[in-house]
Amino acid sequence: MNLDQYRPMIEKPLRACLKPTQEIAVILLSAVLVAAGLNLFLIPHRLLSGGVTGLASIIVYLTGWNISLVYFLLNVPLILWGWKAVGRRYIVLSCISVVSTTWFISIIPEVQVTRDPILAAVFGGIISAAGIGFSLRVGGSTGGFDILGSIVTRKKDVPMGNILFLLGFFQSWDLALYSMLSTFVKGKVVDMIHVGHIKVTCFIITKRKDEMLCQLRKLHHGITCLSSEGGYHEEKNYTLMTVTTRYELAAVRKAVVSTDPHAFMNVVESTEIVGRFSRPVQ
Repeated sequence: MNLDQYRPMIEKPLRACLKPTQEIAVILLSAVLVAAGLNLFLIPHRLLSGGVTGLASIIVYLTGWNISLVYFLLNVPLILWGWKAVGRRYIVLSCISVVSTTWFISIIPEVQVTRDPILAAVFGGIISAAGIGFSLRVGGSTGGFDILGSIVTRKKDVPMGNILFLLGFFQSWDLALYSMLSTFVKGKVVDMIHVGHIKVTCFIITKRKDEMLCQLRKLHHGITCLSSEGGYHEEKNYTLMTVTTRYELAAVRKAVVSTDPHAFMNVVESTEIVGRFSRPVQ
């Protein structure tokens, strides 16, 4: 019995079932990184990370309250706002992230890994940024001002890291400088991982023009169709060109591969876009 002919039928639903599981696994890993950055590097040195975590840290430093509880309560109004402004899927993933981050903050002990506040600021920012960036890459966030930043970056071409940097909070001169360093590092690392503001142009060569157009039109970006011919075999093809964001590139790739496994797609980064460009629709 030849099992190869049945393998695509088996693997396709398996991949569909694993995708949400993989997204949640990344969200949980992101929550661990954010909590570790706080409890192992920033909080022991009374540094601030910016955003809601920084605001929560200030409240805890002044009152001595439980930081996991303060972090959770500060996120509630932003999640409710984001539900209407950003989209349900994004907020559901963000809720999972906020709840898991709250839990990991409560169970990871506050340990001073390094006595050097500069190292604590740098590595605390890197670890926290990795958590934020990975969460954003799968379509969620770590809650807090990440939600506000996502709302802004969906309207304007502003890097997410710049938004997070501008939303920082600082308290004294020494701690302010260390905290600013941490927030700056976090913003840059987030921009290295989360690339939703970067535009790319996709050139897709296929023989299934009508089917491909039907799928690509669901992504809400303009498409240009050109008749083309192979250079070697002189076969007739169609070249479809569309501009999208790296944030949506995975959806474009999935649409192309599922529609025509033999299609050829070339992706190039677009340095400038002139004219109307449709934003992602949630």
